[in-house]
Amino acid sequence: MVRKDKILWADDEIELLKPHILFLQEKGYDVTPVISGQDAIDYCKEETFDIIFLDENMPGLTGLETLIQIKNINPNIPIVMVTKSEEESIMNQAIGNKIADYLIKPVNPSQLLLSIKKNVHKDSIISETATVSYQQDFGRIGTLINDSFSASDWINVYRKLVYWELELDTSQNQMAELLRMQKTEANAAFGKFIKKNYTNWICNPEERPLMSPDLFKKRIFPLLDKGEKVFFILIDNFRLDQWNIVKELFSDIYAMDEELYYSILPTATQYARNAIFSGLMPLQIEKMFPELWVDEESEKGKNINEEPLIQTQIERFRKKYTFSYNKVYDSRYGEKLLGMLPSLAKNQLNIIVINFVDMLSHARTESKMIRELAQSEAAYRSLTKSWFRHSATLELFKRIAELDCKVIVTTDHGTIRVDSPVKVIGDKNTNTNLRYKVGKNLGYNQKEVFVIENPAKVNLPSPNLSSKYIFALNNDFFAYLNNYNYYVSYYKNTFQHGGISMEEMLVPFVTMQPRK
Repeated sequence: MVRKDKILWADDEIELLKPHILFLQEKGYDVTPVISGQDAIDYCKEETFDIIFLDENMPGLTGLETLIQIKNINPNIPIVMVTKSEEESIMNQAIGNKIADYLIKPVNPSQLLLSIKKNVHKDSIISETATVSYQQDFGRIGTLINDSFSASDWINVYRKLVYWELELDTSQNQMAELLRMQKTEANAAFGKFIKKNYTNWICNPEERPLMSPDLFKKRIFPLLDKGEKVFFILIDNFRLDQWNIVKELFSDIYAMDEELYYSILPTATQYARNAIFSGLMPLQIEKMFPELWVDEESEKGKNINEEPLIQTQIERFRKKYTFSYNKVYDSRYGEKLLGMLPSLAKNQLNIIVINFVDMLSHARTESKMIRELAQSEAAYRSLTKSWFRHSATLELFKRIAELDCKVIVTTDHGTIRVDSPVKVIGDKNTNTNLRYKVGKNLGYNQKEVFVIENPAKVNLPSPNLSSKYIFALNNDFFAYLNNYNYYVSYYKNTFQHGGISMEEMLVPFVTMQPRK
C-alpha cells in the first residue's frame, strides 16, 4: 500500500475550509484538521507530518507562536502560513522563522496544491523532469559528439555535458550513470580530436583556439590598454562544473561574460600556468629565460618564477603597467590580502593565485578522510562550494567589486577522476605525474596514449635528446609494472591532471564587471 502524504491544517475556522480539505483528500492526501495552535503542537509531538498549513490569527497561540514551537519539535518540516493578514511585519517574522510559503486568504485549491508540490514533491518532480529532458537530449548530444569537428564544437559539447551533470546531480537522478557513459564516449572522441589537431595549433598560433599563452595578449592587455584596472584571479585546478556551482555566490554583485579556453599540454602547473604568465610555450621559456624555467628533474618548485615571468611578458609587449602578484595558500594569507586591497587597487593589474582547489585535489589522494568527504564528483563540487562560501575568497570578490575593478577568474587546467590503469615502463628519471610521462626509455601501448616523438615540434623542452612525451586519454592513469596492484588501488578514483580530457583542457575564463 502506497503511503499517503500527511498534512496538518490548523485554523480556528476549519469548518469553512472543508471544500479545500475534501479537494486535497481527493488528490490522495491524508489531512488532519485542528482548530488551534496548541492542538497543532500536540499532534506534532505524536505524529510526523509532511507539511503543515497554519493560520496566523487564532485564539490562544498565534500562528507565529505556534510556528516557533513546532520548529523546536521538528525544524525541517515545511510550514505554510494561510492567513488573512497582509501586514508586512507578520510576513517578515514568518519569513524570518523560515516558513516554506505564505498564502493570503481566500486561497484556491490550486494554490494549496502548488505549495504542496513545491515543498513536498519538489525533488521527485525535478528528478522526473530532468530524466525526461535528458532522455530527449541524449540523442542530440550523441549527434553533437559525432559531428564535432572544430574547437568551438567541442566547447559546446562539454558545456552541454556539464549542464546535465549538474541537473542530474541536483535531483539525485538515476540517469547519472547514462550521462557518465556518454561523457566517457565524448572524451574518447575528444582525445582523437586533440591528437589530430594539437600539433597544428602549436605550429600555427593564429589559427588555433584561445590557448594558455594567448590569455594576456588577447584578453588582459586590451582591457588594460583601455584604462581598466584588472584583478586577474587564477584558481589552480578549477573546472567548469566547479565554476558553475560557485558563481551564484556572487552573481548578484557581478555581471559575467563566460568563455572556455584550451589549456596546453601537459595540463599541469609547470607548463600551463607558466605559459599563461609568460605568454610563451614551455620550450620558448627555456630558451629565452633559462634561469626561469625549472625542468622535470629539478627538486625546486615548478611554479616559483611566476612573478618574473609576468614581468617578462609585460616588457616583451612594451607595456608600462604597474602590477602586483600574490599567491594564497591558506586562509590567514587570504585575510591579510583583504587588508591589502586599497593599496593594490592603485595598480593597473593585480594577479592573485589561489591554491585551495589544487590542494583539495591532492589531499583527496593522500588523505582517507578527504577521500571520504569527496567520494563522488558531486561531493567534490560541494566541498569546493563550501570552501568558497566560508573562506576569505568570497569576501575578496565582494571587496573588489566595491573598488569598481574588472575581475578575471580563470585557471591553468582542470582535473579528471581516473579509474582505468594503463601500464607504462620508465627509468628512474621519468617524471611522477600519472597523466603524462616524459623520458627517453618509455615503454607503452601506442594505442592507449597520445605520443609526441619530437617535443620541439610542439614547443616542449626535452630533458634528453631522445626524450618523448606520452599523454593519458579519457580517464586512464599510468601505472608502473613494479608494485602494480598497490599502485592501482591507491590511485584509482583520485583526481589527476596532466593529460587529455575535456575536464583538463577546456577550462573557464570569466570576465566580471561589478554591477552598479
